[in-house]
Amino acid sequence: MNFFEAIILGLVQALTEYLPVSSSAHIRIIGDLMLGSDPGAAFTAIIQLGTELAVLLYFRRDIYNILTGWFGCLFGREGRDWRSRMGAHNRDARLGWYVIIGTLPILVCGLLFKDAIETTLRNLWITVAVLIVFGVLLWIVDARSKQVKTIKEMSAKDALLFGVGQMLALIPGVSRSGGTITFGRAMGYTREAAVRVSFIMAIPAVFGAGILETISAVRDLGSGDAGMFPGWGPTIAATIVAFVVGYVVIIGFLKFVSTFSYKAFAIYRIGLAVVVAILLIAGVLPPIEAAVAA
Repeated sequence: MNFFEAIILGLVQALTEYLPVSSSAHIRIIGDLMLGSDPGAAFTAIIQLGTELAVLLYFRRDIYNILTGWFGCLFGREGRDWRSRMGAHNRDARLGWYVIIGTLPILVCGLLFKDAIETTLRNLWITVAVLIVFGVLLWIVDARSKQVKTIKEMSAKDALLFGVGQMLALIPGVSRSGGTITFGRAMGYTREAAVRVSFIMAIPAVFGAGILETISAVRDLGSGDAGMFPGWGPTIAATIVAFVVGYVVIIGFLKFVSTFSYKAFAIYRIGLAVVVAILLIAGVLPPIEAAVAA
C-alpha cells in the first residue's frame, strides 16, 4: 500500500465511520478492489483512532463533564453512600456509568471471538447479508418509532441495549453507528440523541481496539510477521486524513439527522449489498482473502 492508496482509505474511513453504512465493510471492499487484498483488521482498527480523535475534539465539553462528574461521584464529592458514588444525583456521572455498561458487550464478545472477527466474519457474503438485513431494520425502525427520549432519560437497561447494538458491529457490514442508532430508535430515542449516544459510547470501544491492534502490529513487525499490515507510514497518513475529514463529517451528519430520516442510508446499504453481490458472482471480488482462508 502506497501513501496515495492509504489516503484514499483514510478518506473512506472518515466518510463512513459515523454514518450507519459500515466503515469496516467499505474499507474491506474498497481495499480489495484497489489493492487486490483486504487491508486487514489491524489497519482498519488503527485508522479508526483518527475518526475517534475527531469525536473527542467535537464532544470535548460533553466528555469533560462526564469524566469530572463520574470521578467526582466515585470519590465521594456528592456523598459517601454507594448511591451517591454511582451518580444518583449527578446526570453526567450516571452517563459515565452507562458508557461503561454499553461497552461491556463489545468488549466481551471482541475478546471471545477475536479470531472469528478477523477471519471468518470478514467473508464478503456475510457482509452482503448484514448490509441488507440491517438496512431494512434501520428503515423500518426509524419510520415507525417515536422520537420522545433524549440522553437525559437513559437508563442502565437502555445503555445495555445500546451496547448490544454496538456489539453487533463486530461483524463487518452491520455498522457500529448503524447498530446503536437502530437500537436507539427502537427504544424511542430521537434521531439526534441516538447519534450522540453512538458517538460517545464508541470512544472506549474503538480506542481500546485501536490500541490493542497497534500493540499487536508493533509486536508482529518486531518478529517479522506483519501479515496484511501495510506499514506505519501509510497507516499514519490514513489516520491523519481520517481525523481531519472525520471532524467535518460529524458536523454535517448531526445537522442532517436533525432534519431528515435515515431512509437514504438504508437504501444506500441495500444498493451497496447488491453491487458487492454482483462483483462476487462475477469473480471480481473474492469472498475471503486467500491468506485468511488458508
